[in-house]
Amino acid sequence: MKTFEYTFTAPSSDIQHDMLTTMLAGIGFDSFMDEGKTLKAYCSEDCRDDLAVENLLLEPAFVGLQLLNVEEMPDKDWNELWEASYQPVVVNERCRVRAPFHEPDPSFEFDLVIEPKMSFGTANHETTAQIIQLMLETDFQGKNVLDMGSGTAVLAILAKKLGAAHTVAIDNDEWAYRNAFTNIALNGINDIEIVLGDALAIKGEFDVVLANINRNILLRDMHYYVAAMNPQAHIFFSGFYTEDLESIRAEAERQGLHYCRHLSRNNWVAAEFVK
Repeated sequence: MKTFEYTFTAPSSDIQHDMLTTMLAGIGFDSFMDEGKTLKAYCSEDCRDDLAVENLLLEPAFVGLQLLNVEEMPDKDWNELWEASYQPVVVNERCRVRAPFHEPDPSFEFDLVIEPKMSFGTANHETTAQIIQLMLETDFQGKNVLDMGSGTAVLAILAKKLGAAHTVAIDNDEWAYRNAFTNIALNGINDIEIVLGDALAIKGEFDVVLANINRNILLRDMHYYVAAMNPQAHIFFSGFYTEDLESIRAEAERQGLHYCRHLSRNNWVAAEFVK
């Protein structure tokens, strides 16, 4: 079957990026690639709908975005190419995040299997890898955990492997919601509560909150996270740049949180606070 590559100008923000890819997925696009100043999206011939794409770009949320090019791709085994290029990620020599087609490696304390599909969170990105690093240095034994903006649910899965008790993973993207069930099954876990929704879906009280989202949503919804935290609970933020740490910290302290530490890699930050 033919595959078509659509090249768009790069979205102006993380929120616009997430909105665009989510809505393109609803049309039938099944994979995306960021390339500098462009975003490439791919769909099969039977899902191609140029009128739907044209109408999508007329939405007020996508002002300034342009479709630059549509090109038929040469016949290739795209899944085989992806498998060849996708490498497992190792964090602190203790945790490996791999795809189902990689062989297990019992030398790692935590060997997590993630089939990303269209969800964010394979540990290839600095934000996910850095939160994993902080998690590996944290006591999760018997703790109630909330994974907010859970994507593939990789962080919720690791929390359970680290000994967490009641664990809830919330994401407002239906692809991520479905993908989370696949991944918890791949890792032999059956007691993570997967919820489709946003911060308004938070119920219960938690000892650890994981929020790998983006700056604007963190600032907007932080008060919901804090309200669900027990005294002395820890929260891990990521999904934002080094220059955003000051505003994240200011809002966190305004909400009664105290800064503990942060990691930074390639201008991406993961930060820990305590209530």
